[in-house]
Order: sequence, then structure tokens, then C-alpha cells
Amino acid sequence: MSYTLSEIAKASGAIHSVIREELVILHLLIDSRSLSSTRDVLFIAIPGERHDGHTYIPDLYRRGVRAFMITKDNEQLVNEYRDASFIIVNDALIALQQLATTHRNKFRFPVIAVTGSNGKTIVKEWIWQLLRDDFSIVRSPKSYNSQVGVPLSVWNMSEANTLGVFEAGISRPGEMEKLNAIIQPDIVVFTNVGAAHDENFTDRLQKTREKLELTKNAGSVIYCKDYTALHEEINLRGLKSFTWSRKVKADLQISKVAKAKAETVIQGIYNNRFHEITIPFIDDASVENAIHCWALLFSMSTTAQTGLASHLELITNRFAQLAPVAMRLEMKSGLNNCSVINDSYNSDVGSLSVALDFLNAQQQHPKRTLILSDILQSGKSEQELYSDVASQVKSKGVDRFIGIGPALQRQQKLFETPLNEAGGQEMTTSFFGSTQEFIAAFETSSFHNETVLIKGARVFEFEQISKLLQQKSHETVLEIDLSAMVHNLNYVRSRLNPGTRLMVMVKAFSYGSGSFEIANILQFHRVNYLAVAYADEGSDLRRSGITLPIMVMNPEEQSYDTMIANKLEPEIYSFRVLQMFEEAARRYRKTHPATEPIPVHIKFDTGMKRLGFSEEEMNELVVRLKNSKDLVIRSVFSHLAASDEAVHDEFTRRQVKQFTRICEEMKKHFDYPFLRHILNSSGILRFPDAQFEMVRLGIGLYGIAADPEEQKHFKNVSTLRTTISQLRQVNAGDSIGYSRKGVATENMIIATVPIGYADGLHRVLSNGKGKMWVNNKPAHIVGNVCMDMCMLDVTGIVCKEGDDVIVFDSEHSIEDVAKDMGTISYEVLTNVSPRVKRVYWQE
Repeated sequence: MSYTLSEIAKASGAIHSVIREELVILHLLIDSRSLSSTRDVLFIAIPGERHDGHTYIPDLYRRGVRAFMITKDNEQLVNEYRDASFIIVNDALIALQQLATTHRNKFRFPVIAVTGSNGKTIVKEWIWQLLRDDFSIVRSPKSYNSQVGVPLSVWNMSEANTLGVFEAGISRPGEMEKLNAIIQPDIVVFTNVGAAHDENFTDRLQKTREKLELTKNAGSVIYCKDYTALHEEINLRGLKSFTWSRKVKADLQISKVAKAKAETVIQGIYNNRFHEITIPFIDDASVENAIHCWALLFSMSTTAQTGLASHLELITNRFAQLAPVAMRLEMKSGLNNCSVINDSYNSDVGSLSVALDFLNAQQQHPKRTLILSDILQSGKSEQELYSDVASQVKSKGVDRFIGIGPALQRQQKLFETPLNEAGGQEMTTSFFGSTQEFIAAFETSSFHNETVLIKGARVFEFEQISKLLQQKSHETVLEIDLSAMVHNLNYVRSRLNPGTRLMVMVKAFSYGSGSFEIANILQFHRVNYLAVAYADEGSDLRRSGITLPIMVMNPEEQSYDTMIANKLEPEIYSFRVLQMFEEAARRYRKTHPATEPIPVHIKFDTGMKRLGFSEEEMNELVVRLKNSKDLVIRSVFSHLAASDEAVHDEFTRRQVKQFTRICEEMKKHFDYPFLRHILNSSGILRFPDAQFEMVRLGIGLYGIAADPEEQKHFKNVSTLRTTISQLRQVNAGDSIGYSRKGVATENMIIATVPIGYADGLHRVLSNGKGKMWVNNKPAHIVGNVCMDMCMLDVTGIVCKEGDDVIVFDSEHSIEDVAKDMGTISYEVLTNVSPRVKRVYWQE
């Protein structure tokens, strides 16, 4: 559904507008990185704690966008861009929400809202899976449930739809009332009340009451009576409801939950009759989520408007075909130096946009390929659907498109791209009628040095394609949650003063997490600087497409020319390094006369006693730098020795005071500004008055804080997991492992797992000092850790060969592993060997 700019101005409550061309708007954009079209898009510049959307208007204008919504304090932009149109509002977020509300009011089909602390996305997606054959459903893409995500989701409602399913999440009081006005749900599914965002509410009851604001004017609320506080609040409000319970009398009384090897049979009584569903999951969360969906179906079957009563049994049979919900995009190493992004169970227009943004953020390879299946149950005509898909694909920098399915074959002309000026096509395309047809034509050599996004509906079984493209490796993997990393990045940003720049440390293989993969996500999220230990790390990032400024902390003489050629900026910490690098800069500028003076970062020692100029050397340093025509100071910095320990706070303050004095003296001698930075991860959180112009984020990015209270705000990024290769009965008195260090004092079961000291599992963890987690039970290491494997005592633990084994994750902290080793978390992370495959996830 489209709107003119004048209609949008009215619907959003604009103060006034300057419309130089009455464009017709189809798409709303709030993130400049997600631009997919230009003429039919309105960019809404939302000021936030960490980013102000107005700063990205110049870039979007250069890329062709000509319609902007801005706040009244940025009206000078109207005169700067004289052929663009502007809608001026008091508050851009409120205007977006008001616009979405106006759009929502145009539709009368049923709308379901899903809220709760956990399970929202899965319940929403399962509702879609169960009902997509009966309705044309519009739903929230991925986890779009915030103050911004909900209005963007509702904006997707169209006349082709017959049912809406939207998530609604809140993080603080007052938010749900706004979401309720936007969604206006007929039915609310309330999953549960848990610990998420507890810190922003006085107690769990306040949070429950806030979430129940979504039920105002709703026809019905679906919930579990076993959540007592929730049940009491709903009763107090006198809401019409449909309930289920395992414990007390309810509309749907669950009588039996029987778990087998790979499925669960759930029996219940509704309307005095026995009913039964089977789901292909055995975990408790999936059981609860499925019952919520089951209760919703029973509730909807009583409403003539939905028409479900006549074939409810057919729909409930679909529970057995429920698919896992791909909550995260997964990136792995592929064959022939490829990276493979696996989204092989999910194919719809909304999630395609999210996945293409993730693909577009990858700069490590020169080529991007999309393998896409037919999109099922979109509610649009085939022509309209694939016109939209083709537009997205062409605008997101895809170099090769592979379409699989009969509909894509029929619409392949939409994906043809015109010849460019050099006479070549901008995007190559190929089409196949089925996955088997593609596999039959597959050639390993046709995929090389590229990033490949695999995105398909479950029926196309794209996991077969994923296996063909993924690099073979052993069963121990380090999983990196990029969404958690971005959360940590944004939390640290929220603690910075406006305008403070952020340098992020990606040295030592990004603390063991990977190099270009981490740098890519940081570049995508617009950090200001990266820092590496050695020049070759920086050169690798440049070859992988990283364009951010990069500081090299340990510049070596043999790498100076390479550094300058790759625009890497050295840390200068001694007169010897200064002299040698200045000579290299002079040589380079003689052969490249257009080159500007080379930026350098001057380090002073204020107490670490590791590297850096002393304060006494400052005068000589100033003279040397002022006389140099080939160098320019980009920053002056120092390193805190003990910012993470309160006992040394006075020493830290002396360091900051000395650094301030040094910088003030340095500034007197140069007629240009330079950045100052001294704070590391713990310093950022504990000494906010010393932020200067820039701070350096290191271990905090990876979810580790020195302070237990601060740790609550960070998310775990890394999970080191392996599997059970073999189970073995060991008799009392038998020895286990090298040097017979492990001896069974009684009959026991041991599990051999494929992780050893060559993978980064230190030998100090041998003989019961270290442990891992098997089905959430601790299993201690028996005997010496071997090079490639070790043995665990799993006596009394229910497990089988092939089961997952956790070394550390969000539930079993890396700090505990560090304590067992007698070291720090840094060492545990950086010890994980490069031979351990890294798997990257993004929500």
C-alpha cells in the first residue's frame, strides 16, 4: 500500500513539510545500511542514544534518496538539499508510530499479538506455520517487537492479507501502551513472565501489569493459568480469556506430556473431549510454546470470522510438521575460501531483507552470491512478489543470483540486469526447478572466494546445499554470537559522552573470536577505529575489505612500507621507532608525492612500565614531531595498569592526571587537534570522567566485565562446544590416558571428546581439575588432556555418542574455566586454536 508524501505528513502529525516532488512512498527506512530502493523510500531520521539518523542523510542523498522525515531542530537540512523533500516533526519515533497507527486503522482483518518474556518469536512463527495454508498472513520479520520494530512490521499490512501476527516486547514502563495503539490486537497470546528486562521494573508484578496494557480492547487473551501472578492480574481486569493449565481446571486441561526420543505427544481435554497433538521436539520450552499455539487454535475455532471450526483437526495435524525457528543467521567457513551464511529453513520477504543486510555487511570476499528458493504463502501475486524480491536483490549488491523453484523459473526475467558501461552484466543469474536439479549441476569449482547466502523454505531442503558448500572440519566449534557482541558494543556506547569516539581492539584474532568476521560487524556498526597488534593482522583486514582506520600497536621495522601502503597507523612509543618509521614515511612520500603526511599514534607511559615515552622525554619528542614533514599526530594515548581493581583506583587517578597534564602540554605545540585516549574496557565503565575524545574497547566487547554488577549488562558472546565421540565402560582399578594419571576408583563410564591442548584446552585442566557440561551436568576431566582429545567422567549422566558437550557458554562461564586454570578469561579465549572452526550467529 502506498502513500504520497503529503498523506504521510498528515498521518504522522508533521509540524510542516517541504515537498519539492510529490513522491509515492512504499518503503520506510530507519537504517541507512538497509537501503534497498531510492525513489519510493522515506528515510526517518530517528535520534538515539548512540546514533542520530540525521548524520546519515548526506550519504543517503548521494545514493539517490530524496524523501526525509527530520526533527525540527535539524531544519537547516531543508536548505542544504534543495531538490529533496522533507517532513518536519517534533519527535521522529512518535511520528513513525503515529504513521503506523494510521495505516493499521485501514484494515479490519483479525490481528494476533504475541507478548511475554520468552518464546514470542517461536510462537509467532509457529502460528504462521500452522495457519499459512488458511490465511494470507502478515507477520513481524524476525524479532521486530520494539518501539521501532512494531510500527515497521505493521507498515507491511496490505489489502492482500487476511490475518496479522505481531510480536510486542518492552524493556521499560510506558512502552506497551504505545505498542497497543499501533497493533490494536483482537487476540493476545501471553507466553510467560520471566527475568528478561527485570532491571527496568520495580518488580515482576509491575512488568506483568505493563505487558497487560496490550490486552486493552482486545477480544481475548490466551495464557497459562500456572503463572499465578499473571492469572490473578487478568482476573482482576475481567478480561475475556482462553486458558490452559497442567495443574488446575482450565479451558484446555493438559492431561499428559509424553516425551520420546525425538518427539513429544501432548494430550489435553477441551470442551469435555480428549484431544492430542504430536510435536517433533522434546524440550520444555517447545512444549509450552506448542500448547500456546494449540490453545490459540481452539480459541479461534469458536469465532465464525476465522472459519477454522470446519477443519480444526486438519490444522492440529500440522503440529507434527512444525519446523525449528531459525532465530539466528549462521555463518561458517566454506569450500574454496568461501563464507557460507545458512538460513536454509526460512524464506519470506521480511526475513529476506534482514538476511541480505547481513550478507551486504560481509566485506571479506569480492563476490556475494544468493541462493534462494520460491517464497511460499506470501499473499501477493507471483508477479508482485518477485518484482519486490528482484528489487531487493539488485539493490543489495548481490553479484550472483541462483533461484530454485518453479515460480522463480517463471519470473526469471525480473532478475535480469542491464549491461553496464563495460559491457558486462551487473548480476549473473541461473535458475533451477528443484534442489535436486541444482545439486545435479553443482560443481565445486564454481564457488570460490565469495560469500554465499543460502535461504530457502523448508520444503526445498536447502540443508543439502549447505552441506555441499561448507568446509569439512572436526566436531569442536567456537560459536560467536554476533547479536550479543552488538549488544555489548551498544551498551558500552550508551555509557559514552556524546561525541566520544570508540576504538575496538581486534588484536590476537579478535581475542580468539576471528579477524575479518568481527571487523566486518564492527565496521557495519560504525565504530571509529580498530586496533591490531601487528601489521600483518591489519593487512589481512584491508584485503578483506575493511576500510576503517586501523592502529597497529606493535609496528615492526620490516613491515613499515606495507603499513603505509595499506594505510595502517603505527603506535610510536620510542625514539628508535619514531626515527625508523619517519625514514620509511619519507621514502614512501618521495615515490608517492601525492601522499599526505602519515598519521601516527603517540604512546606515553604513565605507570604501566611496558611501552611508551616518559613525561621527561616530551620536549625532545615535540621538537622531533614538529620538525617532521612526513608525520602527523592522529592521537596521543596511554594505558591504564589496574583500572579493573578498586584497590588501585588512586593509582589509576594519578595515571589519568599525569596523562591529562602531558596532553595539555602537547597541545600547546601543535596547530592541529589530535585525539586523546586512555580508557580500556573496565576504565570506560569505572572512570567516565576520563573519556577524552576516544576510548578503547577490548574484552568488554566479548561479554566479560571485571565488575559483577556491570557483568549483568553484558551478554555472553562465545560458546565452545564439542561432542561425545565414544562412550566406554571402565572397571575399578583401570588406568585412563597418558602416563596412567587417571585411575578408576570404582566402575565408571567415560566419554572421549575431540578437544585437546592443540585446540586450546590447557593440560593444567587434567585429572579432575577441569570439567565440561554434558546435558547440563558437570563431567570432570579424567587423566591427562591429550593433544586432540580428552576423557570425561560421565558416570550417572544420561548421554549417548554424538551428544553435545559444553566447555563454556552463557550458562557455564568462561570465568569459571579461567579459575580452574589459575588464569584470566583473556588467556582462555585467545588460547582457542585457529583449527577450531568458528561459527558466527546473528539474530
